[in-house]
Amino acid sequence: MTTLPSQQAVTVAPKKKGGPSTSGILLTALTYLLAFLFFFPLLWMALAAFKTEAQAFAVPPVFAFTPITENFQNALPAYGVALRNSLIAAIGSTVLAFVLGLPAAFALAVYPTKRSKGVLTWMLSTKFMPAVGVIVPLYLLFRDLGLLDTWWGLIIMYTTMNLPLVVWMMHSYMTEIPQAIYEAARVDGANVAKEFFGIALPLSLPGISATALLAIIFAWNEVFFALNLTTTDAAPLSVFISTFKTSRGLFWAQMSAAAVLTVLPVLIFGWIAQRQLVRGLSFGAVK
Repeated sequence: MTTLPSQQAVTVAPKKKGGPSTSGILLTALTYLLAFLFFFPLLWMALAAFKTEAQAFAVPPVFAFTPITENFQNALPAYGVALRNSLIAAIGSTVLAFVLGLPAAFALAVYPTKRSKGVLTWMLSTKFMPAVGVIVPLYLLFRDLGLLDTWWGLIIMYTTMNLPLVVWMMHSYMTEIPQAIYEAARVDGANVAKEFFGIALPLSLPGISATALLAIIFAWNEVFFALNLTTTDAAPLSVFISTFKTSRGLFWAQMSAAAVLTVLPVLIFGWIAQRQLVRGLSFGAVK
C-alpha cells in the first residue's frame, strides 16, 4: 500500500496595503485647490449678498459680519417677472432648437453626403463670430419685425445661438449608433421616419438630455443679446442683475443678492441632473 505525500499547506501572506503615494497626495491637493479657485467667486458673491453696501465695498474684505436679508427683500419684487422671462426664453429656445436640430443631425449622421462635413464646419464657424459684429443688423431686423423686447425675439435669438450646439452634439451621438441597426430596420421595411423616431431618438436619449441641459444653461447665462434686444417686458434675469448698476452708483450687495437668486435655479437643476449630464457627456467616449 502506497501513501501519498502529504500536501504542504500553502500560506499566502496578506498583501501589504501601501499608503497613498506622494504624487497622489499632491494631485489630490491640487484638485482641491483648483476646485476652491473655481468656487471662490461664487462664495464671495454669496457672502456679499448678506452684507451691507459699505461692507461689500470694504477694503480689506470683511469676513466677520452680521448677515442681513434686506438685499434679497429689495431684489425679490422684480425677480418673479425676470425669472418667468428667463424660463420661457431658455425652455422655448431649447425646444425649438431640438425641433430644428434633431432632423438635421440625423440626416448628417445617417445619410451623409459629400457636403456634410462642410455643413458641419459652417455651423461651427458661426459660433466663432463675435456677437458685437452682428448686433446692429440684428437690432434693425428685430425692430422692423416687431420682435424687440418680446419673448419670441429672445426665443429666436437663443435658438440661432444654440442650434449649432444641438446639431454638433446630436450628430456625434447619432454617429455612434451602429449602421447595422438601421440596415436591419430597412430590411424589415422601416422608412426614414421609423428610423428617426424608432431608432435614432430612443438610442440618443442620454445625448438629448445632456444637450438640452447645456442649451438651457447657455440660454440662461446669455447677457449680451438680452441687454441689447430687451428692456422691460421680456427682460430675463441677466438684464435684471444689471438694473442694480444705476446713475446713483453700483449697489454691489443688492446685485450679489440678485445674482444668487439668478444662479440658484441652475445650481439646483444641475445638481439634480448631474448623473444624467455626466452620462450624456461621456456617451461614446469609451468604445
